[in-house]
Amino acid sequence: MDDTIVALATSFGEASIHVIRLSGPKAIEIINFCFLPKNKVRWERQENYTLYLGNFRDGDRVIDEVLISRMHAPHSFTGEDIIEISCHGGLFVAQKVIETCLKKGARLAEAGEFTKRAFLNGKLDLVQAEAIIDLISAKNERSVDLALSQLEGGLSAKFLTLRETVLGTLAFIEAGIDFPEDDVEELDREALSIRLERGIKQAEDLLQGSKTGKILREGLLTVIVGQPNVGKSSLLNALIQEERAIVTDIPGTTRDEIRESVNIGGILLQLVDTAGIRKSLDPIEKIGIERTWKAVEKAELILLIIQAGKELSSEEQKIIELYSERVIVLMNKVELLNNYPQICRFKNEVWLPFSVQKEIGFDALEEEVRKRVYQGISEESKEPLLSNIRQISALRQGLEGLKNARTSLEAGIPWDILSIDVRQALEDLSEITGQNVQESLLEDIFTRFCIGK
Repeated sequence: MDDTIVALATSFGEASIHVIRLSGPKAIEIINFCFLPKNKVRWERQENYTLYLGNFRDGDRVIDEVLISRMHAPHSFTGEDIIEISCHGGLFVAQKVIETCLKKGARLAEAGEFTKRAFLNGKLDLVQAEAIIDLISAKNERSVDLALSQLEGGLSAKFLTLRETVLGTLAFIEAGIDFPEDDVEELDREALSIRLERGIKQAEDLLQGSKTGKILREGLLTVIVGQPNVGKSSLLNALIQEERAIVTDIPGTTRDEIRESVNIGGILLQLVDTAGIRKSLDPIEKIGIERTWKAVEKAELILLIIQAGKELSSEEQKIIELYSERVIVLMNKVELLNNYPQICRFKNEVWLPFSVQKEIGFDALEEEVRKRVYQGISEESKEPLLSNIRQISALRQGLEGLKNARTSLEAGIPWDILSIDVRQALEDLSEITGQNVQESLLEDIFTRFCIGK
């Protein structure tokens, strides 16, 4: 990384200001060519983390009056010299500033290259780098908190502790292979078992909150399903507080999926309103019903709306029987009954008295959604949760390797064979934070960033 990169760090388009970022060994040299400070004495002191007012120039031509922020290596985001130029927010002005930097020896940064340099220079690991993406794309307060806890290094510290456990286990095995002592073999096997169990426990603890973390990061895919005219579209409209779906007394109005997002109790629900489930001869409605069943199969949460006081249809019974762990049954229109039914549970599903029209049951629904998402994890807990699919997959592979090693140990397999699973587990875990990572994976991760980040 002996070159200097430049890019627009703010969004394209007109704005009050734009920020252009320079990073690399020539950043200070380039800005000294282009910047004429109002206070030259203060500028020449080269203080770190300070702002300077002056004119940005291309030769003798003034392009704009700007603010310069100067951050010296290694005390910067990338670990290199960084200059950030705040100019007026016209795209023409920003473009001229960038062109001038290019003429003085910089090159345009690639997507995510600033963060990639921060990783390569040891300023952050891959878990923290991916947390930056999550922070940028966060859609609610809890997903922001989750990303920040990962960015601050709490999750990385847990991964590093687990990696050190596995590394120590591998060192113990290799020492036993190199220096065997038959008279203490049983003692060594017991010590190895303890080490493996410690690593398995640490990995399982990390995975325990991964489902919750993934939901907080990405949202919960929630399908609203039921018979025609039972109140599905009305529920969607009520949840998003907008007349998004058409509501009529005519059965079969909704024939295609309607997708919206809503924040309920700090949890993002990716809502899907579907065609009513019933037997139909209408070819278009039949296609919509087929899509409903496919959506139900993929759903992480199913809101099954039924008519309170009526017997279940065969389609409703099928959903409850096949997907009970994912179902919340909303007994809609309870205001038509003389007595409201109480909240009850059968098997794994929950039945809630509900009325979209009378606004009954919405608080209970929110509470039940929160229970299912947090699954015993305290909502007030500041413990960092695992949420990234890549990290979850690598951790599961590492855990599988440790369990395979435990099985081999119990079966009396020679230690040199057993060590293969432990070594593979170490490689899987090292990939999570970046101690052992292929260039192709780095490219895949950092190209998901925008240019300038």
